[in-house]
Amino acid sequence: MPTAVVVLLVLAGLSESAGRVLPLVARRPRLSPGFLVLLMTTGTVVEGTVVALWPLTAWTLAELVGGPLAGPALTWTPALVAPMLLAAVLAFPLLGPALHLLLVVGVGAGLAGPLAAASGLGWWAAAACVAGAGLGLAGAVEVVRRVTARLMAGAREVPA
Repeated sequence: MPTAVVVLLVLAGLSESAGRVLPLVARRPRLSPGFLVLLMTTGTVVEGTVVALWPLTAWTLAELVGGPLAGPALTWTPALVAPMLLAAVLAFPLLGPALHLLLVVGVGAGLAGPLAAASGLGWWAAAACVAGAGLGLAGAVEVVRRVTARLMAGAREVPA
């Protein structure tokens, strides 16, 4: 994976993580700084990994639908991942969830074209694979978030 793509994926993960952690900081301002750094780092890794896995997961779904695919698996390019970074930046709380969703759908549509060309599936079938992959990964992340929230419910606050 090119360095530019890795940097963009890390920035997208960091932005998504910040958008999830900032409301927590607003509700619980006495959380320890070390715990917040741990949350931000973990969130960055999880969100960045999920974004990185989206094309590969869509490729795998396309193989399940249309049989084995020839050629290298679908991967991010800087041109494909840059809108994802924009979507991550817009994911900050209350800044535009509808616009964020629209950009993620646009990025998914951008992934559907290369997947359709590489797999031989029609564009709509490729788009369904991309959407299924995105929804599956989003569901997995939601499970991780809920488990983290349960663990954080018992997190210590810094004494005043």
